[in-house]
Amino acid sequence: MVKQGSKKGTHAPAVKPPLSFGFDSFNFRALVLLVAGLLLYCNSFQNEYALDDGIVIEKNDYVQKGFKGISKIMATDAYESYYRQMNAKQQLSGGRYRPLSIVTFAIEQQLFGSREKAKPKDDVATLRHVVNVLLYVFSIIALFYFLLFYVFKDKPDVAFLTAFLFLIHPMHTEVVANVKSRDEILSFLFIILTFISVFRYRENKKLKTLIGGLVFYFLALLSKEYAITLVILIPMLLYILKEDPFMKSILSTIPFFIVAFIYLAIRFKVVGKGATEENTDVLNNPYMFATVSQEWATKIEVLNHYIRLLLFPHPLSSDYSYSTIPYTNFSNPMVYVAILLHVFMVIATVVLFIRRNILSFALAFYLLHLALVCNLFFDVGATMGERLVYHSSFGFLICIAVFIHWLIGKLPKIETKRTALIAVFFVLLLPAGCVVIPRNADWKNDNTLFIKDAETVPNSALVNGNAGKAYVDLSEMPENKAMEKEYLQKAIYHLERAVAVHDKYVNGYLNLGVCYFKLKEYDKAKLYWDKVKTIFPNNPYLKRNFPLLGTAYMNEALRIGGKDPKEAITLLEKAVICDPANPDLWYNLGGASFTVQDYKRAREAWSQALLLKPDYIQARQGLSAIEGK
Repeated sequence: MVKQGSKKGTHAPAVKPPLSFGFDSFNFRALVLLVAGLLLYCNSFQNEYALDDGIVIEKNDYVQKGFKGISKIMATDAYESYYRQMNAKQQLSGGRYRPLSIVTFAIEQQLFGSREKAKPKDDVATLRHVVNVLLYVFSIIALFYFLLFYVFKDKPDVAFLTAFLFLIHPMHTEVVANVKSRDEILSFLFIILTFISVFRYRENKKLKTLIGGLVFYFLALLSKEYAITLVILIPMLLYILKEDPFMKSILSTIPFFIVAFIYLAIRFKVVGKGATEENTDVLNNPYMFATVSQEWATKIEVLNHYIRLLLFPHPLSSDYSYSTIPYTNFSNPMVYVAILLHVFMVIATVVLFIRRNILSFALAFYLLHLALVCNLFFDVGATMGERLVYHSSFGFLICIAVFIHWLIGKLPKIETKRTALIAVFFVLLLPAGCVVIPRNADWKNDNTLFIKDAETVPNSALVNGNAGKAYVDLSEMPENKAMEKEYLQKAIYHLERAVAVHDKYVNGYLNLGVCYFKLKEYDKAKLYWDKVKTIFPNNPYLKRNFPLLGTAYMNEALRIGGKDPKEAITLLEKAVICDPANPDLWYNLGGASFTVQDYKRAREAWSQALLLKPDYIQARQGLSAIEGK
C-alpha cells in the first residue's frame, strides 16, 4: 500500500525521482509510452467514421462550415444540427453541451476539408484519427508527469505502471478509435493539466500559474461535464499530498468553484434541462419496460459489468443498449455483491482519506466519475458503455498498479524485482495488443463495427439494426453485385431480430422496407414503411421512400398492363396511396381504369391529375374521351 503524508519534500517536485527497479528518466519512460501508444493505435489511422461520428461530424452543418460554424457550436446542443435535420426534439435528459471537441472538428474541416461541393467521403477522417491518437498519447504522458512528480515521487514505478496500464487498456479503444469520443480524451487531458497547475501554483505562488490552471479547468468542463468532480478531488489531493488542513484545502479550491459555477450557468443557458418528457424510445430510455424493482436492481448489477470489463476486457462492444443486458431483480445475488463491493469502496475511501492515503483519491476518482454515468443518480440514456468509464478507469488502475507494485516488493532481491517488473510490462502489453489492434480494425466504419458486434451482443436491437444497415450498404457496392441478394438476406435476418427486440424501432423498419424494395417485394416494403409512418409520421426518409415505391408500383403496372389490366389497376391504386402528389400515377390509373371501362374511376383519377398539374394535356384528353362515351 502507498501512504502519502510525509512533510519532507512536499513543497517542490524532485528534480529526478529515485529509481527503484531500474527504470530510467522521465524522458525515457515518456518515449516508451509514446512508442507503445503509436504501435497499439497506428492501425486506426486508416479508419473512416463509425457510430456517432456521422451525426457529430459529417452531418453536422456547423462542423461542415468550418470557422463560420464555431459560434453556433458554442451556443447549441451537441446534437442540435442532427435533431433539426430529423425534425425531432431534444431526446436526451440533461442535454449535451460538450462543444470543445466539436470546435476542433470544425477547425480541421476549415483547414483540411475539401472545398468542393461533391467532396470525397471522409476526406478528413485520417487526420482526425491521427489527432485522436496523438492527443491520447499526450494525455498519458501528461498523466505520467503528474503521477511521477506530484503523486508518487518516491514510487516512480507505480507512476509509470499506472500510466502504462491506462495506455494499453483495451476498454479505451472506443475512445481512441471513435473520433467523436475526442471529448473524453480532451476532458481527461485538461483534468490532468489542471491538477499539475494546482500543484505548480502551490510551489511558485505565481498568478499566471493559477490562471493557467483555471483555464485548463474551464476547457475540461467544455470538453465534458465530468470535470465538475474536481471541486471535490482537488481539495482531496491537497489534503492527502500536501497535508493541508481540511478547511485550507477547500478554501484553496474556491477559484475552481467559481469557474464551475460560470460553466454551469453557460450550460444551462444553452441547453437548459434537455429533454423534460420521458423518452418513448427504449434505445434512449433503456429501463422503459422494467418495473421499478427491475430498474434499480439492473442499474446496480450493471456496476459489476464495469468491474469485470476493467479486469478482463473481453469481449468488447460499441453498444450495451436494450436488450443487451437483461433486466434482473433483487433475487439475483449479484445485485447484493455489487452493493457490498461499492459500499466497501465508499467506506475505504473515507477511512483512507482520514489516513491521507493516496488510494482514497484513486477510489474517489473511480466512484465520483462512475456516479455520473451509472444511472443511479443521473439518467444518461444508456445502460452502460465502455467510453463512460474512461475517466473512472484511471482511479481503478491506480489501485491495480499499487497492488502489482506491492506484490513485486515482496520479492527478495532488487534484480528479481527488476526482472519481475519488466516481465509484467510484457505480460500485459502482448495480450493487450492482441485485443486493441484487432479492435481498432473493427472500428474502421459502421459496416465493420456492427457486423462484428452483432456476434458479441446478439440481443442488442441497435447493433442488429445497424448490422442490417451495414449489409444493405454492402449490397449496394458495385463490386458486390453478384452477392447483392445474399447480403440483403443477411440484412433482413439482423433487422428482423432488431424489430423483434424493439417493436418501435424506426430505423429497423425503414431498412427492412429498403431490403424488400430492392428485392422487388413491394408489398412488404410498403408494410414496413407504413409501420414507420405510424411511429414517426414526419420521418424525413419517408418523403423519399414512398415516392420511389409509388414509381416502382407504376412501372410494374405498366409492365403487366396489357396482360392483366385488373392487376395493373391494383398496383396503381397502391402507387397513388404511396405518392398521392404524383400526377403521373393518377394519369396512369385513369388510363388503366378506362381500359377496363371503369369510367367513373377513370374520371376521378384524371381529375386528380389535373388538380395536381393543371396543364396535363393527356389527362384533359382522357376526360374528353370519357365525355364522348
